[in-house]
Amino acid sequence: MCSSDLSDAMESRDLATFAAVARLGGMGRAARALNTVQSNITQRVRRLEESLGVSLFERSRSGARLTPAGRRLVPYAQRLEALLEEAARAACDDGEPAGALTIGSLETTAALRLAPLLASYAAANPKVDLVLRTGTTAELVERVLERDLEGALVAGPVNHPDLAATVLFSEELALLSAPRHRSISAILQQPDLRMVILRAGCSYRQRLEELLARRGVVGLRRLEFGTLEAILGAVSADLGVTLMPAALAGKTWRGGRIAVHRLPTAEARVQTVFVRRRDMVSSSALVAFQNHVTRRKLR
Repeated sequence: MCSSDLSDAMESRDLATFAAVARLGGMGRAARALNTVQSNITQRVRRLEESLGVSLFERSRSGARLTPAGRRLVPYAQRLEALLEEAARAACDDGEPAGALTIGSLETTAALRLAPLLASYAAANPKVDLVLRTGTTAELVERVLERDLEGALVAGPVNHPDLAATVLFSEELALLSAPRHRSISAILQQPDLRMVILRAGCSYRQRLEELLARRGVVGLRRLEFGTLEAILGAVSADLGVTLMPAALAGKTWRGGRIAVHRLPTAEARVQTVFVRRRDMVSSSALVAFQNHVTRRKLR
């Protein structure tokens, strides 16, 4: 029977150990990751199970598989693990930017804007170990909510009660095609028109679908790629059209290999925003990054 007296049932270290086993899929793997012996891991998990009165794992020679009760506990354990790490950073933060700073960015933003910005930030804050993760807007927002990232640059608007969003700049989106297509109307008349897009969760993908739908074009075949280079290469080879910041085509693909078709302002403008959790204490490294971005205005 599950214990309801959770104040005495769970210790933070036991929950952190449980989260590691759940994440890594085995007691031995968790022991190696936590730099301890497997018997300590097993003891902590069993103590947690006894306290709660439920089994959290099904053990086998191939590893440890979560039970339904274990799956329900995982998000709470992960949240506590992240809070403990955040608390430790806050306690050690003396106001000087230092330590790890993990942020996220759209691939388009990283390609267009971030190289000079990150270089100048690193030069001004040599004690910060900066880690940049790229992904789609949906992926990055989820990782900020899960506390995997301290913040992320994503396509706006972002409306979530747990997130604070700061507008950094605006991009001009354009429809990109192979050079032989002279206008948007000519593109839309192609009988075998296809969309060249990133995976699901990309905000530009959704905008492209909406843009075409407003012009009466729906149900197009999709070609999905994992990188910007692959998408631009496919567009250049006339495999389809895509929607991206106009500056990206000009900066990355010179020499007339891609045609840039301008859009009406209402469709072309998109804001890039920096999102972070409202309840997360910003580290000195993150505060310095936000101030640096504001001063530079990412131009």
